[in-house]
Amino acid sequence: MLRLLSVLLLSLTSLISHANCPDWSPFQAKREITALQNQINQWDDAYHREGRSLIADELYDQSRTRLIEWRQCFNLPSASEPLRTAAGPIAHPIAHTGLEKIHDAAAVEAWLRTREDIWAQPKVDGVAVTLIYRGGLLQQAISRGDGIKGQDWSASVKKIGAIPQRLTQPLDLLVQGELYWRLNEHVQARSGSVNARATIAGLMGRKTLNAEQAAGIGLFVWDWPEGPDNLPERISTLTMLGFASTEAYSHPVSNLADAQQRRDHWYRSPLPFASDGIVLRQNQRPVAERWQARPPYWAIAWKYPFAQALADVRSINFKIGRTGRITPVLELAPVTLDDRQIKRVSVSSIKRWQEMDIRPGDQVAISLAGLTIPRLDSVVLRTTERADMNIPNASDFHALSCWQPTPDCKSQFLARLTWLGGKQGLAMPHVGRGTWEKLLETGRLNNLLDWLTLDEPELANIAGFGERSSARLIHSFHSVRQRPFAQWLKALGLPPTGQAILSDSWQTLVQRDTEQWQAEAGIGPGRAAQLSAFFRDPQVLALSETLRAAGIDGF
Repeated sequence: MLRLLSVLLLSLTSLISHANCPDWSPFQAKREITALQNQINQWDDAYHREGRSLIADELYDQSRTRLIEWRQCFNLPSASEPLRTAAGPIAHPIAHTGLEKIHDAAAVEAWLRTREDIWAQPKVDGVAVTLIYRGGLLQQAISRGDGIKGQDWSASVKKIGAIPQRLTQPLDLLVQGELYWRLNEHVQARSGSVNARATIAGLMGRKTLNAEQAAGIGLFVWDWPEGPDNLPERISTLTMLGFASTEAYSHPVSNLADAQQRRDHWYRSPLPFASDGIVLRQNQRPVAERWQARPPYWAIAWKYPFAQALADVRSINFKIGRTGRITPVLELAPVTLDDRQIKRVSVSSIKRWQEMDIRPGDQVAISLAGLTIPRLDSVVLRTTERADMNIPNASDFHALSCWQPTPDCKSQFLARLTWLGGKQGLAMPHVGRGTWEKLLETGRLNNLLDWLTLDEPELANIAGFGERSSARLIHSFHSVRQRPFAQWLKALGLPPTGQAILSDSWQTLVQRDTEQWQAEAGIGPGRAAQLSAFFRDPQVLALSETLRAAGIDGF
């Protein structure tokens, strides 16, 4: 199906989430909704008039759903007709109905519950077309357009080898189907739609097709409006007439489990085309004269999980790591990707955040890298109100900053504690970031090693630490006192030393200058300077005195 018709015909009960409405004044609501409407208008115009897809289909769908939600929140009129620029001069003898698109299994189950004799087919990701035959010969091809009128694609379609130019019988016939870009062993779950629909839209928007382009186009016939009443008979007859691709991808389903199995199979199995879901359709449907350019009751599309999700940026936190690296993290209104709820995503660096110019209220596209890690892909829409941001000064944070939890240093100081107690440092049992956060909240930790002096009764009086957990934590703190000197150095944040031979004495290492460090194997000028600075930093020297007083070996 052509993307924008099916988007126009969304079922609000199945697609629109009942999230809280934006906290906007009427004036801001009008500005934000107008901005989104204008952006969607631009996407629509480029897609229908120029054959260019400026945004991924699923992000478009989610943006239009967002627009509908916002208009409902503020009691504004319905969104403009997405296909207003798509209509052409050629009338379809039979309207293209489009499909209601559903993402929720419960909604699919409810639909199935009131119907019988259902069949499943892949929802091929391409562009829709009407093919008209007279006496068995292909006479005309009409683009989907607005479902009522489209463009004449006859010249291009007659060059496409996958489309029968002559049927096996001299029939007058009209079929509706999908032109798709041929793919080899395409697995949708792994590769997504790889821009296949936009490729086809672009090619069919041209005045001519060359032989190579035409050879890359396939056809999937999904309906014969005036064909036999029985769907299996329609499919078998279409196969006999020369439309061979439909029969292998048409299967009966009896219930939700059957539909789920078929959906999962096509989502994860090699196919010759991209697909963005499955179509469930009744065996029988009304006579073609009653069809209209709106979703029919006899068929729905059950979409695959989003590969990209549209997310609302609620706030931006600047996470400062142990070495002073600043990483902006977007806090998001929760969105679901591959059954995972995503609430935050990293922007990776201050530089990238500044280039993308992200502010609270922006709409961003996120996906999963390696199917597990949330990844920021792009900014889809910027809020009209650009909030001022309190941005950390990068020059204030480095490998030797923030040895105390002052207000500006809490993030880096917590990162130092987490490193110190983690597997890279002292490998403290039962101690993680959450433990350090609790201790910091109490004000008991004013430098990196204050935990050395905590005792069990003191911990037991801290909210969140019971008698048992206090005893376990004190045991962890005591157990690491016997860790080797080199492990303590790494826990404090010693820069990497390559193949250098380290002494077992702090005093010996402190006496090395930059030239002596550089003389060690695997240490260049930059690393030598870092090591020299580490052993001469007043804060580090103070920590070494604390460890010496505590009787830690080597200090």
